[in-house]
Amino acid sequence: MPCLQPSSRIAIMGAGLMGRLLACTLARQGHRIALYDAQGPQADGAAARVAAAMLAPLAESAVTEPGVVRMGQHALQRWPQLIAELDAPVFFQQNGTLVLWHRQDAGDAQRLCGLFEKNRRINSTLPALQMLSGQDLHAIEPATTHRFAQGAYLPDEGQLDNRQLLDALLATLTRLGVEMHWQAPRELADFTPGGAGQPDWVLDCRGLGARRAWPQLRGVRGEVVRVHAPEVTLQRPTRLVHPRYPLYIAPKEDHLFVIGATEIESDDMSPPSVRSTLELLSAAYTVHSGFAEARIVEIATQCRPTLPDNLPAVRRLSERVLEVNGLYRHGFMISPAMLDIVLELLATGDSALARRFDVPVHTAPAP
Repeated sequence: MPCLQPSSRIAIMGAGLMGRLLACTLARQGHRIALYDAQGPQADGAAARVAAAMLAPLAESAVTEPGVVRMGQHALQRWPQLIAELDAPVFFQQNGTLVLWHRQDAGDAQRLCGLFEKNRRINSTLPALQMLSGQDLHAIEPATTHRFAQGAYLPDEGQLDNRQLLDALLATLTRLGVEMHWQAPRELADFTPGGAGQPDWVLDCRGLGARRAWPQLRGVRGEVVRVHAPEVTLQRPTRLVHPRYPLYIAPKEDHLFVIGATEIESDDMSPPSVRSTLELLSAAYTVHSGFAEARIVEIATQCRPTLPDNLPAVRRLSERVLEVNGLYRHGFMISPAMLDIVLELLATGDSALARRFDVPVHTAPAP
């Protein structure tokens, strides 16, 4: 695999989270970037626009592999660095995660906390889970007073504002002179990298838009509600143990909250059902009664690009074509690591980080 040369011409397909991060970083290095996307500059077709953008490696260790957890730890170090380089402010918070449960769900909560402890034994660099009494809860999150008798606190976990980040990346791309092509879908066959009048490299970051080239991709549907709740004062992402699905509430700036839970094996992009919306909102109300007077800002769905093992991967389709995909539900938590893996591959043809994070780098199309 050839290495990236100074002032290379690079075509990036897909202007979601990965495409924008790569375009910004490579343009800052002095490369000439052309960015192509099937939608517009607001990233309306990207899973990143609908995400809660939580950075929770210990919380996610209950549902994913150790390599993804290590990527999440990497992200907590990298996001402040990446945000500092942008042309607009982005809300970033590292105030831990709160896990709550009602008395009838104590058995499920005990099993979940047991998983957290088991995974910390596997990865001793994860922070220790802290079990909280009702009095402890009142001290750490006064908004939960009298509603929960116990809970758990996962220190050091974080979150950011996904839409502020996408907008800040766009502003930075504009200043860096990146050539942006909106409503301009492209396929790999549209490029012959290295040829006359062609880019030197092609990076495919299209998510589900790459299914023609990577047919193993599937969509996993997520549904979220954004509300403005001036009476709610939750200070950190809060997860509610639930018998059917785990609810999360991610507080952003100015009393904006992202509430989500559903994870459906489906490519269906239709609006959320009445049932799932009612369940989300009623569960949020049990966490804080102030949600009763909240105003619904948006109810949205999106399908996350997912590979059969629910893990991310990089493919080398040829000497000058790389595909990055499969970020699933962990996009913001693992994208800094995927960014750094691709940068290593471009610079040296190899990636120690890919091995560290157990990210496969296929050298040919998967069968």
